[in-house]
Amino acid sequence: MRNDTTRGISGKVDPQLARKARRIRSTLERLYPDIEVPGPHPRPYQLLVSVVLSAQCTDERVAAVRPALFARAATPRAMAKLPIREIEKIIRPLGLSDRKSNAISTLSRLLLERHGGRVPRSYRELEALPGVGHKSAGIMLSQGFGLDAFPIDTHIHRLAARWGLSSGKNVRQTERDLTGLYPPSAWNRLHLQIIYFGREHCPARGHDPSRCPICCWAGSSSAPSGDSTRRRIRKTE
Repeated sequence: MRNDTTRGISGKVDPQLARKARRIRSTLERLYPDIEVPGPHPRPYQLLVSVVLSAQCTDERVAAVRPALFARAATPRAMAKLPIREIEKIIRPLGLSDRKSNAISTLSRLLLERHGGRVPRSYRELEALPGVGHKSAGIMLSQGFGLDAFPIDTHIHRLAARWGLSSGKNVRQTERDLTGLYPPSAWNRLHLQIIYFGREHCPARGHDPSRCPICCWAGSSSAPSGDSTRRRIRKTE
């Protein structure tokens, strides 16, 4: 069932909210007109491993250890044969190395057993792999295979609430709201545009709504703070 934020009793999107959603999209297009959506990825398995490694870690740190890891094992078969302790040693600088190394080893084995060594292309099959949550599965569909998906991370969840586009208490509810407001062809692009906008104009802390190109007119007084939002959705990503 969809959140009442986007749909009324009739099941139709509220016209006023639809206009707000269109104006927000227009603002994002004006600010980020040349954004490039990655995908399909030439090596989906390596992207999947990178997504698992990125949990509570920056892209820069993942990029620093990725070459060493894939030099030892670049395919599911090679990774499944690599001792877990060796994987852990390589990725230790990223933190959570014990959990991540076990997840990477196990998912590599499961890809061989269940999918012939290929990364699956559905939310259900991806989320059945260790270390792969709903957001990670969405990234794989979007950036790994070029399919329409709207991965919702902490930033997007926070901004959707701040702008009054969603009252979702978790990322799945926010995802349902946003995918109800925007056409599938826009999802991949909006995912990145909102993330970039949040970093540049709409941070969780020290934010001045009056100077924000969107919050100055679309801000929601009921939006949760950045810290409480992160606490609520950490387990659902």
